Amino acid sequence: MPPVIDDQVVVSLTSMMLRGVAHSAKDIFTLLLTRSQSCNPGLKFSSVWPDITNRSFLIHSSYTTDTKSREENKKTLENLYSLSVDITKIRRVKEWVLLQDVAYVKEIAGILQEMGADETTVASIIEHCPEAILHTPAEINSQRALWQLVCQDEKQLIKLIEQFPESFFTTECQENQKANILFFQELGLKNNIITRFLTSAPNIFYNPVEKNKNVIETLQRNYLNLGGSEANMKIWILKLLSQNPFILLNTSTTIQENLEFLQKNDFTDQEVLQLLSKLKGFIFQLNSTTMQKSILFSKNIFKCSDQELKQLVLKCPALLYYSVPVLEERLEGLLKEGISIAQIRETPMVLELTTQIVQYRIKKLSALGYDIKSGNLECLNGTKKDFEVTYGKIQSKKERPIFNPVAPLHIED
Repeated sequence: MPPVIDDQVVVSLTSMMLRGVAHSAKDIFTLLLTRSQSCNPGLKFSSVWPDITNRSFLIHSSYTTDTKSREENKKTLENLYSLSVDITKIRRVKEWVLLQDVAYVKEIAGILQEMGADETTVASIIEHCPEAILHTPAEINSQRALWQLVCQDEKQLIKLIEQFPESFFTTECQENQKANILFFQELGLKNNIITRFLTSAPNIFYNPVEKNKNVIETLQRNYLNLGGSEANMKIWILKLLSQNPFILLNTSTTIQENLEFLQKNDFTDQEVLQLLSKLKGFIFQLNSTTMQKSILFSKNIFKCSDQELKQLVLKCPALLYYSVPVLEERLEGLLKEGISIAQIRETPMVLELTTQIVQYRIKKLSALGYDIKSGNLECLNGTKKDFEVTYGKIQSKKERPIFNPVAPLHIED
């Protein structure tokens, strides 16, 4: 069996996609370990993570870590001071950078300035990613050339570096990075999408390009086997990648196994395609054991047949991809609010919301006199924007005066 990506890792990676590169040590480790797996497929995340959680881990594993017995490099400090870098910020988070015998402060600052960065921008970049000064000018110039393949100009490039310095200053596997950039361009992805990948999902570029090609070919083959058309295949693949580039971290075997699991549970080819589109590829980051447990849990809770359960899953894929503990917690939260199982079964999409969001929305609706226990749960569903629209409609309806056409008019003499 191939190594399965843990749910915790999936959440970590997805959140990174939304907010850009993380700055905490734990998230940095998640990013780097995934990269390490790309360069060293034998490394398994599950075997390493317990050791890491029991001790402090920073990305300077290849540098000096003894901060007590060593002194800060005076030359490095002088060069940083000359650039108006706030050294207290570096000491607080990554003091180990200041202990290294060799640093390229002036050289890295010079390259950034060549790209158009002013003094304030250079200082900000180094403060947020101090390890940048440990890279050689040759490494950074190579990275600069790579990113220029997809950036409109150096103005855009320096803006990206300022926003996502850790992504830019991670320079390993540059051959893989270049090969994957060219592959994504050949595939038809626009440069602005590729730059988004570089900043928010950089680990996919550390895969050997053959591995990424293999995953894409597996997706294409299965799309056609499930009844998708040749004409729509490219659009489908590009949309799937744009929504969730982390599918490239999976193996072809995992993708095949998860699709076969859905088919064994009597989902038709068309329904499997429908689920893939709804789940935006996240189904490939699950495993058949977890999905089976979630399906059995939902079947027992809703007291339904296999066919009825299938319709519920198609209506609410959350029943498939959330683990049993998550589903239990959300069901319990809804039941505590006085909502019945029958109501949830009628509107299962409510399980896509966290308990906190549900409680907040129920409280707002209750303030308007809306009784959620006897009402429809549809008003709870949707994004924040969707809910605000629904809430506004209910509020307007409540405040609108009722006009009775047959009521007598009271007119003063």
